Amino acid sequence: MYTDITGPELLAHRGSAVEPDDFDAFWRDTLAAARQHPVAVETTLVDSGLTTLDVYDVSFAGWDGQRVRGWLSVPAGTTADAPLPAVVEYIGYGGGRGLATEHLLWASAGYAHLVMDTRGQGSGWSVGDTPDPDGSGPAVPGVMTRGIESRETYYYRRLTVDAVRAVDAVRAVDLVDPERVAVLGGSQGGGLAIAVAGLVDGLAGVFPRVPFLCDFPRATVITDADPYHEIARYLTVHRDRRDEVFRTLAYFDGVLHAARATAPAWFSTALMDPICPPSTVYAAFNAYAGPKEMTVWEYNGHEGGGAHEDAATFAHLAQVLRP
Repeated sequence: MYTDITGPELLAHRGSAVEPDDFDAFWRDTLAAARQHPVAVETTLVDSGLTTLDVYDVSFAGWDGQRVRGWLSVPAGTTADAPLPAVVEYIGYGGGRGLATEHLLWASAGYAHLVMDTRGQGSGWSVGDTPDPDGSGPAVPGVMTRGIESRETYYYRRLTVDAVRAVDAVRAVDLVDPERVAVLGGSQGGGLAIAVAGLVDGLAGVFPRVPFLCDFPRATVITDADPYHEIARYLTVHRDRRDEVFRTLAYFDGVLHAARATAPAWFSTALMDPICPPSTVYAAFNAYAGPKEMTVWEYNGHEGGGAHEDAATFAHLAQVLRP
């Protein structure tokens, strides 16, 4: 069944986050501090058992110079003499980079594909290899309220910096054409793709699929599904912290990042999605400042378009990465 408003109401919906006066300054200073650390990409060719792809175990400097892991896959035999356009992929909530053999599609289509590990996650449905060594105050199990007492300590500050640095990292790899990089992800990964689109110049394309991390004030009161409900559970106990929590979340709301993004974007939403309700996705889509298209999966939940969306993405990637 539908989980939210539909039709013209979605097209008219705007997010409810209050934009902080220093939103841009906060992110400018945050990224400047991160970039004081050289990105220091390390790549090690691994024996993945694949004959059609070369796979590299990758690490780079993310938040505060901390090492972030990833997999870089390219068509077998790729050399620096013929650098490839690249797709940077961010993972959904609870997942990590997984095994190298779980990520074959985009490199098989002829792109360099960097999948970024997710710090402190990677035990929900796929394995991860990147710790989150920073502590925080009291939190509900999960990461949604980790460090939520302030914008400086919030978990998604660290993860968003990692996501930006993943683009810096792939652009520094000699197998990649740094002028042709797209970002892609589903759910949490889609939310990160939107944030990166608002924070990084020169992206060729952005592909947020059923994105999370958008329109927090609405999301937390219209769904009782995790991960948004982690925030609601926190506030059932910390009754006096509502304003403080939403002041923090505003700096990480995809709606505000979308308003600063200019690269071509292809969004998707699912009308039966109880995890990332379609109005929250449309809030970011309607705010998005660049060229944009939306695909609506009318009879799907949080799985969205699945393989059908992959197939449609091939043409869009070719449009922006192989013009």
